[in-house]
Amino acid sequence: MGGNFLQSRSAIRHEVGQYIIRNIFASSGLSLYILVDTVFIAAAGGTFGLAALNISLPVFNFFNSLGLLFGIGGSTIYSINKLKDPKKVETLFGKLLLFCILLGCGFAILLNLFPTQILTILGAEGQTMAVALGYFRIIALGAPLFMCNYVCVNFIRNDGNPQLTMIATLSATLVVVFLDWLLIFVFNLHMLGAAIATLFSPLTSLTVLTFHRKNKQRQLKLKFAFPEPKTLLKAASLGIPSFLTEMSTGVSIFVFNWVLLKLSGNYAVAAYGVIANIAIVVLALSNGIALGVQPIASREYGKRNWENVKTAMKLGIQVAFGLACLLYFILVVFKTPIVSVFNHDHSAKLAQIAVNGLPLYFLSVFFASQNLVIMLSLAAIERAKMAFVLSLLRGYFILIAAVLIFAKFFGVNGVWLSVPFTEACVCALGFYFLTSALKNKN
Repeated sequence: MGGNFLQSRSAIRHEVGQYIIRNIFASSGLSLYILVDTVFIAAAGGTFGLAALNISLPVFNFFNSLGLLFGIGGSTIYSINKLKDPKKVETLFGKLLLFCILLGCGFAILLNLFPTQILTILGAEGQTMAVALGYFRIIALGAPLFMCNYVCVNFIRNDGNPQLTMIATLSATLVVVFLDWLLIFVFNLHMLGAAIATLFSPLTSLTVLTFHRKNKQRQLKLKFAFPEPKTLLKAASLGIPSFLTEMSTGVSIFVFNWVLLKLSGNYAVAAYGVIANIAIVVLALSNGIALGVQPIASREYGKRNWENVKTAMKLGIQVAFGLACLLYFILVVFKTPIVSVFNHDHSAKLAQIAVNGLPLYFLSVFFASQNLVIMLSLAAIERAKMAFVLSLLRGYFILIAAVLIFAKFFGVNGVWLSVPFTEACVCALGFYFLTSALKNKN
């Protein structure tokens, strides 16, 4: 019996490890094209291009957040029921995909009708407004594509094909890198070229994901049906932690932009643009670990095999901490060359703010990596309320209060330090929630 337990535990660790590796690549692919855009826009648009990009990012985060809301929530329901009650989730994928298409088209129209008003709310003014307007309108057209891509990625990954999702996202990144270069520098389209290239990321990913239909082991079926409110609410209730986690990036960018604009003007906003875009990739790598844990934890929870659930979660937390140590070392040791990649105007002020802020801001990675694993693990075992509380505290209540208070007393450095303070507070509470959930197995 002891041998069987050890063998089972070893098998689970191996399976989770394989999922984590593939999902790290897949998640990084979903965010790397943002980083690529930033590098190319810095070369083409300089400081004001960086500021304009950062002002537009909350809308991009909003689309991704909605995709995660239904993608993570729906795929969790699918993982729990695909073995014990497959009929129950037969049309779930088609329902959520159709809803995201309709919702995304609605947002695309709305944002293109009122772009100036929305950009003003986001903090654009004068030169940044002129630069951001065209980029914003094109990105808005991609709303249904970004949302549907996240739904497809999560369902196909949870249908036992994480390798295809990895290939899809990496292929999308390579296509965007090429198109960024072609449209910005060869055709001289500058910010508009970057926006057009970005639309090809979800298009490429969705095209590659269609090959899942040739997978002989697949159980997932695409049957379009009109989504009922009950289905949408159930998926959203499980996906809300991931929605709030992703959306918190957009909210923090919005709040940080406003505070930094008052403290040090557009140069501070541009410097934050550098840090925020690096943070998106760093968090995507950590999120890849969480997404690797989630399908296995959900499946084993559906079987009520709690030892395997614990094994999956423990491995995720260990890998997340190891990754955090590696990332922080790289970011601190190579902070100056990293910032210089984005500083094509050779602005001394931008460089000073970014180089000083990077080591302070990224102290957060040690806690944020754990928080992402904890929140998605709680959602995987249907403890959505706990994950919901953590998401609200992490992305909104503690963070916004900390930014405003720390900025008042410590200036720009206080803005950077508000992030690790927030993540540390949430991490402590998150471990308490997770321990309580694993003890109470009802």
